[in-house]
Amino acid sequence: MSRRELSDEEHELWRGIARAVKPLRKRAARQKDEPKAEPVATARIAKSPRLTKVARPSPPPAKSPAPPPLAPLARREKQHLARGRAAIDKRIDLHGLTQAEAHVALCHFLRRAQHDGARFVLVITGKGGRAGEPERGVLRRQVPHWLGLPELRDIVLAFEEAHVVHGGEGALYVRLRRSRMG
Repeated sequence: MSRRELSDEEHELWRGIARAVKPLRKRAARQKDEPKAEPVATARIAKSPRLTKVARPSPPPAKSPAPPPLAPLARREKQHLARGRAAIDKRIDLHGLTQAEAHVALCHFLRRAQHDGARFVLVITGKGGRAGEPERGVLRRQVPHWLGLPELRDIVLAFEEAHVVHGGEGALYVRLRRSRMG
């Protein structure tokens, strides 16, 4: 991986960020030194002669369990896909789409592919724009985040970067869950 020299503007930006950062230890020490104030509401309730029972706060709402994390493809599955022994059932190319368009297209494509019984799909994001552009490879960075979203968790079982023959860094193998049709 080659490194490039930072411009004067980037150096100045970094110095500004570095000046604004404060060490955690100093903050933690200040918080320990500060005296803790007694909550006013509990002190009034406890001293009130008219109240015989103190209302307990309701427990926080139960959080729904987080969906299980996505696993990478098994090594054998990736080998079979790369060597052509396992079929890639469908492909989508997101080149030239905006983030919003690509997100909608990807969700629709994955739902349709699952409905059609596809097991493995290839999502082509591209490796990124030209070197002079400020944000390179926006879709390449965003698509893995989208595949991990709860809205797609019932569709996507696993995903991983594709082999060089299928696009390498610019593509992803996605393994789909079986459709639950009643």
